Amino acid sequence: MLLKSDYFYELPERLIAQTPAEPRDSSRLLVYDRKTGQREHRIFRDIQEYLHAGDVLVINNTKVLPARMYAYTKNGGRVEVLLLKRRGMNEWEVLVKPGKKAKVGTELVVSDELSLTVKDRTDTGERIVEFHFQGVFEDILSRVGSMPLPPYIHEKLKDQSRYQTVYCKTDGSAAAPTAGLHFTPQLLDALRAKGVQVVEVLLHVGLGTFRPVKEEDLTHHVMHSEYYCVSQEAADAVNAAKREGRRVIAVGTTSVRTLETVADEQGFLHACSGDTSIFIYPPYQFKCVDALITNFHLPESTLIMLVSAFMGREECLSLYKEAVEKEYRFFSFGDACLIL
Repeated sequence: MLLKSDYFYELPERLIAQTPAEPRDSSRLLVYDRKTGQREHRIFRDIQEYLHAGDVLVINNTKVLPARMYAYTKNGGRVEVLLLKRRGMNEWEVLVKPGKKAKVGTELVVSDELSLTVKDRTDTGERIVEFHFQGVFEDILSRVGSMPLPPYIHEKLKDQSRYQTVYCKTDGSAAAPTAGLHFTPQLLDALRAKGVQVVEVLLHVGLGTFRPVKEEDLTHHVMHSEYYCVSQEAADAVNAAKREGRRVIAVGTTSVRTLETVADEQGFLHACSGDTSIFIYPPYQFKCVDALITNFHLPESTLIMLVSAFMGREECLSLYKEAVEKEYRFFSFGDACLIL
């Protein structure tokens, strides 16, 4: 049986990063070579030394919405609403806390500009709501919403743009693809000048990435679906690299999940879009991704399971143990790992 507890590790709370590194590319980088087992401790901007001309670097260009807002019942009860996924023009799938105040039919008021009605409840407890407003939803959201920082970050983020990648484009995520937070425009320019091809895909990060695994038997865990899109241009670039034996390097687990969703058995992509609920855990056989840039993830999370599938569970837990011993910073605003 594949067990959740097999992916537990001890992490001192002081190593959970509360603020992003400044500048972005000054975070630490643990480099692991799967063929040799060699480990190196570097600074993120040193990643230039490990990426070569002809490599394809795949980034997720999603943009985080100010997806967290507070609404009030007619009796004055406060409800936290977190946008997860757009279902229609004015309909969204949302997470609400406390759920008992958001029964089907309940009307909630966010501000003078925005209110919502609870229309339905999903099998996993989320709500389908319809928003009521005049004007442009995204403009109103920018005024009433806030960045949905993870619950383990307790410090207020002074600069909201630090929870966005420098290459974000398309609104839709409830969380940042955090491996991309380490890149600066200058670092990306230096990689392109070296001959690294930077390719964009899209996956709107939703609850699926962060929902705790509650079942001890991993095969019973169901991922929340997330919207993805791979353009013809992106597919062509990745396919050319696969045909010519060049490396495809994914920035973050969201890019991995997008590529592996779309790839056929030979690792080739087909331009398409849709929803994915792919759950990658050992002994998954990767079809497209050759190397991975990622942060250090929560114990027993689907993300550490994905990394374990890529490099081996024992190797992954050993790497995490070393990162703890050397006091790397963990999770969304933490340091990075390059797995070759």
